[in-house]
Amino acid sequence: MEVARTNTGIYQNEQSDIQNGILSTEMFAQIFDTYYKRVYKYICYRINNHYAAEDICSHVFEVVISKYYSFSPEKSNFEVWLFAIARNSVTDYFRSQKHRADFSLNSILNMVLSKPSPEEIVIRDDNNRALFTALAKLSDKERNIIAMKYAAGLKNSEIADLLGVSGSNIGVVLYRILKKLHKELDLEEINHV
Repeated sequence: MEVARTNTGIYQNEQSDIQNGILSTEMFAQIFDTYYKRVYKYICYRINNHYAAEDICSHVFEVVISKYYSFSPEKSNFEVWLFAIARNSVTDYFRSQKHRADFSLNSILNMVLSKPSPEEIVIRDDNNRALFTALAKLSDKERNIIAMKYAAGLKNSEIADLLGVSGSNIGVVLYRILKKLHKELDLEEINHV
């Protein structure tokens, strides 16, 4: 049985499987292998809690299994559908927590960086503190867009599909967000001098 990559961004055995809502074990394994890291990183970016991120990520893939029949390649590509599930799962998590967590990159940095020296830890912590302070000044929508772009690696057009706006609008919004972050980081640096 040969597996082919389709233009929707997912793997499938036969085109009719997607129309019938059939998700084989092999297809799910390929979807999971392809998207797990990106979904997990997106969730970590949003909630800053490894344990909860693992639970939410598991929930996202459970929803993929149970709701696969509702996916329609005519409406959107698979990545947009998958990240809409992830975004909704994060929203549900925040609702269940009854308070908003601060946006943080600590969990991502710990996964990516090798063991730093004590000097590097102090420098990184100072830089991170400034970044976290700047990120905290963004709205929830702005932090979500940053997470979709840089943690999940979504294209502007995919973020636009998720948010129901144009791709050029996302480009402008990202530019403004990054400009705002840069300005906040410059102010933070001036205040520490």
